[in-house]
Amino acid sequence: MRTVRVDGDAGRCAGAAGHRRGAVTVTAAALIGEVIPLRDRGRYQGMLGAVFGVTTVIGPLLGGYFTDYLTWRWAFWINVPISVVVLVVAGAAIPALAGRVKPVIDYTGIVLIGLGATGLTLATSWGGTRYTWGSPTIIALFLGSVVALALFARVESRAAAPILPTRLFADPVFAVCCVLAFVVGFAMLGALTFLPTFMQYVDGVSAITSGLRTLPMVVGMLVTSTGSGTLVGRTGRYKIFPVTGTALMTIAFVLMSQMDATTPALLQSAYLILLGAGIGLSMQVLVLVVQNTSSFADLGVATSGVTFFRTIGSSFGAAVFGSLFVNFLDHRLGSALHTAGLAADAAASPEALHRLSPEQAAPIVQAYADSLGQVFLWAAPVALLGFVLALFLREVPLKDLHDNAADIGDGFGMPSTASSDELLETAIGRLLRNEPGVRLRSIAMRADCELDVAGLWTVLRIYRYTQVFRTARLSDIGKTLRVPYEILEPTVDRLVAQGYVLRDGDHLGLTRAGLRQVKFVTALVQDWVSDKLARSPGFEGRPDRAEVEAALQRIAHRALVDPDDAGESAEFAGTTRG
Repeated sequence: MRTVRVDGDAGRCAGAAGHRRGAVTVTAAALIGEVIPLRDRGRYQGMLGAVFGVTTVIGPLLGGYFTDYLTWRWAFWINVPISVVVLVVAGAAIPALAGRVKPVIDYTGIVLIGLGATGLTLATSWGGTRYTWGSPTIIALFLGSVVALALFARVESRAAAPILPTRLFADPVFAVCCVLAFVVGFAMLGALTFLPTFMQYVDGVSAITSGLRTLPMVVGMLVTSTGSGTLVGRTGRYKIFPVTGTALMTIAFVLMSQMDATTPALLQSAYLILLGAGIGLSMQVLVLVVQNTSSFADLGVATSGVTFFRTIGSSFGAAVFGSLFVNFLDHRLGSALHTAGLAADAAASPEALHRLSPEQAAPIVQAYADSLGQVFLWAAPVALLGFVLALFLREVPLKDLHDNAADIGDGFGMPSTASSDELLETAIGRLLRNEPGVRLRSIAMRADCELDVAGLWTVLRIYRYTQVFRTARLSDIGKTLRVPYEILEPTVDRLVAQGYVLRDGDHLGLTRAGLRQVKFVTALVQDWVSDKLARSPGFEGRPDRAEVEAALQRIAHRALVDPDDAGESAEFAGTTRG
């Protein structure tokens, strides 16, 4: 039957969409790290996470509208014009950056993990639907995936820059967090994929209405994800959240397995809020846990490892739920059609099914309700496994620099490819935003500072432009500020006369005296952050403390070299005009 085939392929469609979404969001996150000032990076990453959350709400509604009034294919076609607009905007807005050292990329590891994950997704999606479980194709997919993953483990143990070092799994906390992330992804996408199917076939609602009815789950995720993040940030306690979350997920799946055509919409919404709350409570703290238990050198790969397992869980959830649904439905639909005296294509779509008389539709609706109920019931043990594992999570004191729980980006598990330095940069940026003592006006008022606010700002801006764009031009700085460059010129000329800046027409550079001021500011920021770390009980006992302090030396010069355009530029403008 056509509808069954579409549902059986949901896992592969979700996997393909996940790869595309992952590539785009990772690129966006990388751009934030490259071109956004350090003080603003946490804010922009929060915006990125907010966009992710909003589109999670809008997606089901838009997909339902396309299905009801156009065609479901528009859910894919709509990406074409949007992508064209994104390309045009990106080409115009993204600046050219100076060349960096070419990174070492673990191509072999990427290929092997891709083959292993794809093979397992296809096997669980095709098994029992397109092919029997014992068919040569399914067996070959499973065997090939096992071989690819075994080779991946071997390669990662020897790679110079592995994408997922196997030594991380020796840490039971990291291993537990990965399994929990898998469970959360499994439940979230699996439920979101097949809840609309239940509502359309069993409840008889339209596609857009089914999208609206899934909103309680999304709202539950948003509220508990951000709420738990705030509580973690204030209390430093996190273990209770995945324990409670996985317990709620288990209960919700058991309750959802009892739904049928007579279940009121209000009761369905209550079940979905419960499921969403469980997912939100579980997904928020996993990144925090690995950041607080991993060594600094492994901070980036440990964070990305958890998000990787959540993504894999999402693909598996859609694939396994789809395979179970098709198998359960195949065992029930034939007898239901026979009982109703109908041909196989009589229930080819929800609309066709609910055009039948109530007596004819009843056995078919019950077949769909029973099949989807079994799917949700089989999901409950997966969530229960997560609950048991969450009980074994070790709780450690949160560190000041890793206390990023309130960011919605972390709550929704945005894909992360950040290095350890970049994660530390983001944390420092959060601290700097709320610390007036390290802003330029405060630094310029110090007795040992040689420049005023305008001069200090100009020297730092010239330094930043030469570091990022290889050259600093007065016209480019004015364009960034959206002011005529003539407004900046008096300060630049004064610094030239004082021996801090070199000028050749539009091109600017720093003298040794100018560079000395950059080092002066950098040292102040480094001392402040080091003092902040020294007063953190979580940092005091770290075995890799020296490594973190060395990273601070690499980061500190970027802390005020990337000033807050909205704040520092206003200070500069006010000073020059005064």
